[in-house]
Amino acid sequence: MSSGKSAWYNRFSGGPTSLPTPDIATGTRMETTFGPAFSAVTTITKADGTSTYKQHRRTPSSSSTLAYSPRDEEDSMEPLVFAEQLSVKLCCQLCCTVFKDPVITTCGHTFCRRCALKSEKCPVDNAKLTVVVNNIAVAEQIGELSIHCKHGCRAAGVGKPTVFEVDPRGCPFTIKLSARKDHESSCDYRPVRCPNNPSCPPLLKMNLEAHLKECEHIKCPHSKCTFIGNQDTYETHLETCRFEGLKEFLQQTDDRFHEMHVALAQKDQEIAFLRSMLGKLSEKIDQLEKSLELKFDVLDENQSKLSEDLMEFRRDASMLNDELSHINARLNMGILGSYDPQQIFKCKGTFVGHQGPVWCLCVYSMGDLLFSGSSDKTIKVWDTCTTYKCQKTLEGHDGIVLALCIQGCKLYSGSADCTIIVWDIQNLQKVNTIRAHDNPVCTLVSSHNMLFSGSLKAIKVWDIVGTELKLKKELTGLNHWVRALVAAQSYLYSGSYQTIKIWDIRTLDCIHVLQTSGGSVYSIAVTNHHIVCGTYENLIHVWDIESKEQVRTLTGHVGTVYALAVISTPDQTKVFSASYDRSLRVWSMDNMICTQTLLRHQGSVTALAVSRGRLFSGAVDSTVKVWTC
Repeated sequence: MSSGKSAWYNRFSGGPTSLPTPDIATGTRMETTFGPAFSAVTTITKADGTSTYKQHRRTPSSSSTLAYSPRDEEDSMEPLVFAEQLSVKLCCQLCCTVFKDPVITTCGHTFCRRCALKSEKCPVDNAKLTVVVNNIAVAEQIGELSIHCKHGCRAAGVGKPTVFEVDPRGCPFTIKLSARKDHESSCDYRPVRCPNNPSCPPLLKMNLEAHLKECEHIKCPHSKCTFIGNQDTYETHLETCRFEGLKEFLQQTDDRFHEMHVALAQKDQEIAFLRSMLGKLSEKIDQLEKSLELKFDVLDENQSKLSEDLMEFRRDASMLNDELSHINARLNMGILGSYDPQQIFKCKGTFVGHQGPVWCLCVYSMGDLLFSGSSDKTIKVWDTCTTYKCQKTLEGHDGIVLALCIQGCKLYSGSADCTIIVWDIQNLQKVNTIRAHDNPVCTLVSSHNMLFSGSLKAIKVWDIVGTELKLKKELTGLNHWVRALVAAQSYLYSGSYQTIKIWDIRTLDCIHVLQTSGGSVYSIAVTNHHIVCGTYENLIHVWDIESKEQVRTLTGHVGTVYALAVISTPDQTKVFSASYDRSLRVWSMDNMICTQTLLRHQGSVTALAVSRGRLFSGAVDSTVKVWTC
C-alpha cells in the first residue's frame, strides 16, 4: 500500500490496530479491535465465514479515540463515535467520511447521496455522476457497525466542536448504529429538564425521580391556584386547596374550552377552504369571460368572412349566368353547330381485378388488348373485343407499375423499382429487365425506334435493338420530376415543374421551352392545332402548336389533372381530362368549352387511353372503366 493510500486508510479506520488470531481448538478466528477510548468490541468469525458482535460496557483500558466528524449542520448535533475499526470500503471518496445514505451511481461506484448530487464527476474514472439506486448492502453493513451512545460522548476539546471522544462519565454502552435511536430515546444518561420549573439545573434521566422528591417548585395542578412548594407541602396543600372541590367543574370547563377551540379551528379551516374555492371560482369566471370574448371576436371575423364569401359567390354566379347567356346566344346563332346526342359518352362496362390503384393504361390495337399497371405490382391484360375478361396477369416488378408503352410487338413497363421490363406481347412473357434509373420510372413513350423514359430531372433515350435497350443519350437540364412525355411527329414533349420542353427527336436537342403556371405538369396531349397540359393546381393550359402562344386556360377541375387523351375526327377534336376530383371532363377544342362531365369512379382518376373511338379510364378505386358514345 502506497504512503498516500495508507494515510487515507488510517484517517478513517484508525490504522490496523490488531491482527486476526486463529483459534486452533474451535476452527474459528477471533479478532479484537480497539476503537474509541474505554471500549472494546470483539468480532468472532466462524468457519463458515459469518460474523457476530459482542457488546460490552466500557472499561478504562485504552486511550485511543476514533470520532466521526459531521459533514454539515444537520449532522453537527449528532456526535458519532465508532466502537470498532472501520473498513476503508465503508468511507465515501468524496467527503472522506463514513457513507451516509449510500447510493450507486452510473459509473458503478458508491458515494453518499448528497456528495453524488453535489459533485459533477467521479474522482476515480472522471465519469459524470448520476444516482441510479440505493446501495442497500452497504447501508446494512454500516447499520451493523458498533458505536457509542451519544450521551456517552463529548467534544474532543476547545476549538474542535465537530470532533468527539468518549466521555467516561456518560453512558457506558456500545450499540449498533441501526439501533441507535431506540437506545438513545430511553437512555438513563439522556439530559432532561425538571417538569416543575425550567430554572432547575439540568438533570440526567436516571436522577429525575430523586429530584422530583426534593424539588421546591412543585405547583398546584389547578392553574388558578398560586401554590408552589415541595412534595410534603404539596400533599398537605391538596387537602385544603379551595380549587380541589371545583376539580370536576374546572375539568369540564377546560374540556368544553378545548372542544370549542377545536371547533373554532375546524371552522377556520372551512373558511380558508371556502376562500380558496371562491378564489378559484373567480379565476374560472375570468377565464370563461376571456374565452367568450375570444369566441365572440372569432364569430365576428367569421361572419365578416362569410359575408365577403357570399358577395364573391354572387359575383361568380352573375359571371356564370352571363357566360351561359353568351353560350346560349351562340347556340341560337348556329356558331357551335347542332346538338348531336350521339356525342354523349356513357360508361359501358368496368374491368375489376387489381388489388390496388391503377396508375397507367396502354392499348394494343392489333389484338384489341388493354394493359393496366397497378400498385399491386402487376400488369393485367384485358380482352376488349370478345370476352372482355382478364387474359393474364404479368408479374415481375418489385414496385408500383407507373408507366406502360408499346413499340411493335413489345410492351415496355416502368416501375417505382427503377427498372424497365420488356414483355413479348405474342406470348405475354418477360424477355428482359433493364436497371434504367436511380429513381422511379414515371413515364414512357416510344418513337422512331427509340424508347424515352422519364424520372427525377432526367430523360433517358434508348435505342430498341430486338429485346435489348441500348442507352443512347440522357437529356438533362430538367428542373423536377418528369411525369409526362408525348411523342408527336418528329418532336418529343416533356413536362416538369411549370415547364414544357420541346425536343427534336432526330437531333435530341431542346428547341423550345413553354413556361406555364399551376405547379408541376402531370399530363400532356398534342392535337393537330394545340399543345395541352394538365397541372398540379387543377388547370389545363392550351398553346397554339405553330406560334407556341398560350391561347386559353381551361378551368373546371378541383383536383390535379393526372391524365389527358385525344380523339380526333375530320369534323372535330375532343380532349379528355382525368382528375384527382374523381371526374373525367370532355372538352371541345373547337370552342374550348367542357361539353360533358363523367362521374362513375369512386376514387381519383389517374390514367386514360383511347382506341377505336372508345375511352378507357383507370382510377384509385382499382377499376378500369370503358366509355363509348
